[in-house]
Amino acid sequence: MASGRLSIEYINRYDGLEGLTMMNNDFIAMLLAGGEGRRLAPLTSRFAKPVVPFGDRFRMIDFPLSNCMNSNIRTVGVLTQYCSESVQSHIGNGEAWLQSGRTRHAGEIASLPADRVTSDGCYTGTADAIYRNIDYIDSHNPEHVLILSGDHIYQMDYRPMLEFHKKNGAAATIAVKKVPWREASRFGIMNTDEQLQIVEFEEKPANPQSNLASMGIYLFRWADLKRSLMEDAINPQSTHDFGKDIIPAVLAAGEKLVAYPYEGYWRDVGTVDSLWEAHMELVEGELVLGSVNWPIRTNKLRMLDKPYIGADAVISESVTHPECSVEGSIIRSVVCSGVTVGKGSELLESVVMAGAQIGRNVTIHKAIIGEGAVVPDGAVIGSLHSEEVTVIEPGKAWVTFPDHRRVLEPLSKLINTSRNGRKVAAR
Repeated sequence: MASGRLSIEYINRYDGLEGLTMMNNDFIAMLLAGGEGRRLAPLTSRFAKPVVPFGDRFRMIDFPLSNCMNSNIRTVGVLTQYCSESVQSHIGNGEAWLQSGRTRHAGEIASLPADRVTSDGCYTGTADAIYRNIDYIDSHNPEHVLILSGDHIYQMDYRPMLEFHKKNGAAATIAVKKVPWREASRFGIMNTDEQLQIVEFEEKPANPQSNLASMGIYLFRWADLKRSLMEDAINPQSTHDFGKDIIPAVLAAGEKLVAYPYEGYWRDVGTVDSLWEAHMELVEGELVLGSVNWPIRTNKLRMLDKPYIGADAVISESVTHPECSVEGSIIRSVVCSGVTVGKGSELLESVVMAGAQIGRNVTIHKAIIGEGAVVPDGAVIGSLHSEEVTVIEPGKAWVTFPDHRRVLEPLSKLINTSRNGRKVAAR
């Protein structure tokens, strides 16, 4: 299978300076985008986790890709596995990022699916994914390699981290941030000395002794990482994972491993609850997506033929895309492009993803409505009094049968579905 590489030269007008930028392979990025995202189910039933929508127009992978472009990282390898076609379809030839406004420059976003380097189409772990693509990295001959996750929400300039890494003469540098203690067991946790050198590291501990968490952003000298990967590949006891194997091995070998503190907004949205919470932080203004100086780019928005805001519509404390049709009430919610909200419907503290259709007199409280889902007239979804977030799977419809039980059915099955001789169809 072809790698899907794009290599084009563009004119750079960064900070008002015109001229052709040259490819600088001192620093390249490898973006891990193969996650299945079971904790985000059912939102990942049709998509890899990195292409789950976020905000009113973006997908998770847009953030690290845009960060790379804005940081002048010109070479990005995107490693895919689960539902790889969903990632490749979104990224396309990479032009949405490579040709984006002030960040235009010579560049390459390369699609690196697992089935091009493995017989079964699967990487055995995050470290194995990089190991299998050593030839790709070697072809660029970088001095440093940045390892990124494709499913975190943040806006970060990686250049200061590179300077910090070089200044400390580290074999590896890990971006870190303190997280709430209740979430610490979800992350790689570490302790450092006064010089920020890492002295202890444990991946997802059951009883964490610290809340200083790895952000899943690793910066290595390529020569050191390549050696570690090759040693790890022949270790029969290894799970071939960065957090479980590579980082502990670097630490055990006595190599210099340092922590780079990050003070900006960062969220691992790997669970339904954390995804909903991040959207509420967007509503509350704690998170602001993109700016003139730090644009976040995406690709392939869903559009409506005639976006419309009705005379009786209410939109309050919400983030809504202009390509929507709204006749109901949207309060403290996030509504993505291509969504319709019928008359008399109320959305409160909810997320409605691209292309969803909300009928009339619908009540949706504390829920996430998946991309392309259909909610018919009169449906009631979720509850503000529940601790759980209700999720409607992408491309499915919420149907009320005569006995008033509400069930989910795939859209393709709605026609000719009947109960007691009565046909039920998507509205």
